[in-house]
Amino acid sequence: MTYIFENAPGPVCKAPAGATDTHMHFYEPGFDMAPDALIEPLDNARLEDYRKLQARLALERVVVVQPSTYGKDNSCTMEAVAAIGENARAVVVVDASVTDDELAELTSKGARGIRFHMIGGGALPWDIIGEMSARVKEHGWHTQLQLEGREIPTRLNDIKNVAGELVIDHVGRFFEPIGTDHVGFRALLGLVENGAWVKLSAPYLTEPEGAPIFEAVGKLAEKLIKAAPEHMLWASNWPHPSIEPRPDDAIMLDSLLQWAGDEAVRNQILADNPAQLYGF
Repeated sequence: MTYIFENAPGPVCKAPAGATDTHMHFYEPGFDMAPDALIEPLDNARLEDYRKLQARLALERVVVVQPSTYGKDNSCTMEAVAAIGENARAVVVVDASVTDDELAELTSKGARGIRFHMIGGGALPWDIIGEMSARVKEHGWHTQLQLEGREIPTRLNDIKNVAGELVIDHVGRFFEPIGTDHVGFRALLGLVENGAWVKLSAPYLTEPEGAPIFEAVGKLAEKLIKAAPEHMLWASNWPHPSIEPRPDDAIMLDSLLQWAGDEAVRNQILADNPAQLYGF
């Protein structure tokens, strides 16, 4: 199999030592799709493919996020983390049936977060977010949340039930471009000002025709970076589930040149912040 951008030019943005991709997924043969999942396993999304991307972008560390495709079966994710070794961490999906011993075992193998995917095809409901975030907090985990950004104001009570660190995916994951005065973005900014983290990733989900500048999403990202540079993270969202054709990951990294003009801030986002959150 051939990685589509294998021979393409690399990014302009120079990744620092310890640069970390904080959100990507693996799809390997032999793992069953969950009954309620909406996204089928992807081709060219195996460990051997991702190693080529890492080399091209000069990424040293990675956080493997459990894809909704596999529901609560974290086997594919954890096998990849084991294969990569000390430079990998995982965000997994577990529900109330998981035991504390199982959480401890997952922690020992690199798990550092629980994922709530609230857009469709996710495995966990809102009504356990308080209980499960409190349980995993005892193991040093955070709670990762993906939802349509317009829903943040109506979900604030649920979100405020989260115990421990909260990470919001994909610049808020707004389904279409909005301005910084939008009530959903103001609610997101409020969460950040109260300690939430945000992944600066997948701008194409909000602004499909925006590459390579992503002007609308960029304004949101710039505002978030200005508010709390110490709580911003970067991620590729490789292999870009449900997006065809797949975008060039060099453009995803180079977006930081637009959003965070200062090199020291970019290095903080790429290396220092994830080292703190994921325990590298």
